[in-house]
Amino acid sequence: MKKLLTIFAIVFSSISVLQAQESMFNLGDKVVSLGIGFGSTLYTGSYYSRGVPPVSISYEQAIKDEVLEKGVIGVGGWLGYTSYKYDYLGWGYKYSNFIIGAMGSFHYPLVDKLDTYVGIGLGYNIASAKEFGTIPGGYDYNVSSGGIVFAGMVGARYYFVDKFAVFAQAGYGISYFTIGVSIRL
Repeated sequence: MKKLLTIFAIVFSSISVLQAQESMFNLGDKVVSLGIGFGSTLYTGSYYSRGVPPVSISYEQAIKDEVLEKGVIGVGGWLGYTSYKYDYLGWGYKYSNFIIGAMGSFHYPLVDKLDTYVGIGLGYNIASAKEFGTIPGGYDYNVSSGGIVFAGMVGARYYFVDKFAVFAQAGYGISYFTIGVSIRL
C-alpha cells in the first residue's frame, strides 16, 4: 500500500510540470466498464485453483470538474465476482466471493485520448465456502460470511472513439491488475 501511495504522490506532484491535454472524462459523463482481473488478492498458495477469474462491472459519473485546472472527480459503484477451489487429494472447498462497493476517483488528462485516474473504494465482500469430496469423519461444511473491503487503484482508459475505450488498472480490490472495455453513456 505504501508503494501505491508513493506512486500517487509522484503522479500528482508531476502534474503541474506536464502540459495537460483535453479531458476525456467531463462533468456529467457516465461510464460503464467491464473487466477481467489477473493476480487475485484472494486465495493463493498450494492446492488452490481458480474457478471463475475475477470479473467486475463498474459505473462512474463525473460530478465535479476544474479541479487543479483540468481535473475531474467521479463517483460510482462496482461489483466483482471470483471463485476458487482448494483441492487436496479429492477433498476440499469451493469458495466464491461477491463484492459490492462504492468508489471515488480523480481524473487528470496527461495524454490525448487517454483518461488517466486514481481512485479509492469501500465495499462489502460476501464470501461463501462449500465442502466437496469425502473423507472419513468429514463434515458437510457450507458457510457464508461477509466483511468490509477497501480498494485503491491507478488506471487509464484509451478512447478509440468518443463512446468506446479500453482500460487497464492496477491496485487492490478483487484483483491486482484489471483490463477491459468502457462505454460512455
